[in-house]
Amino acid sequence: MSSSRERSRPPSPREGGRSRPLPELRGHGLHLRPWDPESPADVEAWLRGLGDPEFRRWNTPFRSITDADSARESLRRGAACDTDGTGASFRVTDAGSGTTLGHIGVNEIHPVLRRGSIGYWVLPEARGRGVATRALLLAAHWALTGRGLHRLELNHALGHGASCRVATRCGFRPEGTLRGAIFEAGRLDAFRDAHLHARLATDPEPGPDALTATAAP
Repeated sequence: MSSSRERSRPPSPREGGRSRPLPELRGHGLHLRPWDPESPADVEAWLRGLGDPEFRRWNTPFRSITDADSARESLRRGAACDTDGTGASFRVTDAGSGTTLGHIGVNEIHPVLRRGSIGYWVLPEARGRGVATRALLLAAHWALTGRGLHRLELNHALGHGASCRVATRCGFRPEGTLRGAIFEAGRLDAFRDAHLHARLATDPEPGPDALTATAAP
């Protein structure tokens, strides 16, 4: 039996043979826009975000990103995924000032199963203002409606309580532990467990209380 919220097919990332650009998303005091690999400001923010010690505590990039050149190449790879429909990478900015606050991206999009994974980070100076919560609410709503995904997964290193709270607050239900699913901090030869959350297009939208928590990431 089909649900009124289900789609007969996912929207194609291409229309008429041309790539469809990512939209700009607005809401909850934020403006989400695509990253620009040719912008020095975007490259600098990307490099700072991925080099931040707190980010590195919980995440290990597959490729080393240590300078502007490697940061720019990383952004270009993300832009290629945006173009071919396998990803969607957004710069999280303040809706009023345009200041960059962090990043949120939908990755590993499977066009047939209509499944993807979502991840985010917040710059040090923007933490404690609910940026991750607000960005996740905005991007997840788009992914499950405008992008037409059915299932959106989120995982984080075991013990990362702040990320766990953000996921739960935004309607991502805990589904269990993935053993040895991600790299240990700073290593590509050792693994650690991850906590899996997921949200379906058929799940209810989070209520307004999702935005009421204070001092949230």
